[in-house]
Amino acid sequence: MSPTILVRGGVVLTVDPRRPIVHGDVLVEEGRLAVVGGAVSLAGRRAAQVLDATGCAVLPGLVQTHVHLCQVLLRGMADDLSLLDWLRRRIWPLEAAHDERSLEASARLGIAELIRGGTTTVLDMGTVRHHDVVFEALAGSGLRAFSGKAMMDAGDRLPRRLRETTRQSLEESRRLWEKWDGAAGGRIHYAFAPRFALSCSDRLLGAVAQAAKDLGAIVHTHAAENRQERALVRRAKGVDDVMHLERMGISGPRAVLAHGVHLTDREIRRMARLGTRVVHCPSANLKLGSGIARIPKLLEAGVEVGIGADGAPCNNNLDALREVRLASLLAKAAFGPTALAARTALELATIRGARLLGLDREIGTIEVGKRADLTVLDLTGLHSVPPGDPYATVVYAARGSDVRHVLCDGRVLLSHGRLTTVDEGAVREAAMREAPRLLARAKLQ
Repeated sequence: MSPTILVRGGVVLTVDPRRPIVHGDVLVEEGRLAVVGGAVSLAGRRAAQVLDATGCAVLPGLVQTHVHLCQVLLRGMADDLSLLDWLRRRIWPLEAAHDERSLEASARLGIAELIRGGTTTVLDMGTVRHHDVVFEALAGSGLRAFSGKAMMDAGDRLPRRLRETTRQSLEESRRLWEKWDGAAGGRIHYAFAPRFALSCSDRLLGAVAQAAKDLGAIVHTHAAENRQERALVRRAKGVDDVMHLERMGISGPRAVLAHGVHLTDREIRRMARLGTRVVHCPSANLKLGSGIARIPKLLEAGVEVGIGADGAPCNNNLDALREVRLASLLAKAAFGPTALAARTALELATIRGARLLGLDREIGTIEVGKRADLTVLDLTGLHSVPPGDPYATVVYAARGSDVRHVLCDGRVLLSHGRLTTVDEGAVREAAMREAPRLLARAKLQ
């Protein structure tokens, strides 16, 4: 039986347009939101855990729809490169050098950072091998997650340990789906993850599209990220990557395309008609020199858009609030000061991210009956006072380090700034031990 939890005395940013700001308490019973707003009396209720939210904003748990837990251990090992050089010279050799211990250390480090920053749901893309350990870490952490092994059966300068046969890639993905989809009481789901058009054969992409359709699974891939990448796909396939993926069957509401920096107007209109989803990764797009995605154009067209930190080697952190702030500021710089208002920017990491994953009936807003995924932000720091519009304060002033409490599925993952499901000291120790070993195995030039 899930505990009763009272989040007391906060300013509740529901992200629900019917009552966007509510003052008072939030009561959690049996893992769901039972009362939102007002003063809740615990008289006559069974013993409850009380989390003080005085001086805090209470938000829906933050949703990141593109991360790479397998890459968190690679932080600081692949800086100041463009996308294809970054992949070929650093990321692929480093991922190929992963063993189970280093991959587990990477996943646990990323999970701890995500929870500390208020993220409660992720869509994660792994590397090719050992993906069970990522699921084990996710299941034990209390996070809500979709995740899948990277699928790679083609590609120039691909390390031997990352290259699979088409059959191997499909069989391992299907095995992982059977084992992990719906695990941890339904918190964990499998997503097929063909890496991108340049690393996947047509046969693999077509088979993934069919498998995902048959199983009702998400397909998570990269597209329209980099001009050089697009040119290589166009040269090989005669069309841009988004159209190639569509021809292979990867489009529509179950298709999640990370980045979308270089989408054309025609592609945007077509994606809106088909329901194909896009994930905005502003920090990674800037750091790799890929460009600025036209998020206001996508939203105006009706494309569902989420947000993600991407990987630690191209960001170099997993702070969802930084991504939300940067998304809004970049849109203003490119399209004008009203292009992506604070509340809309926050929606990318809440209800829009939930909708992208098909979870909007369960999470993404603070409404009675939804799952109790909550992030409580301390707004009493010098950088957040005096109080103004609370949505603007959260988006433009708050930081991931301001997170005081985190709940996912009615379970407290962070209480008064302390992780409750992850041993932070052990996570740090494992990361410091495994990172140099991984780097040595990779034998980078």
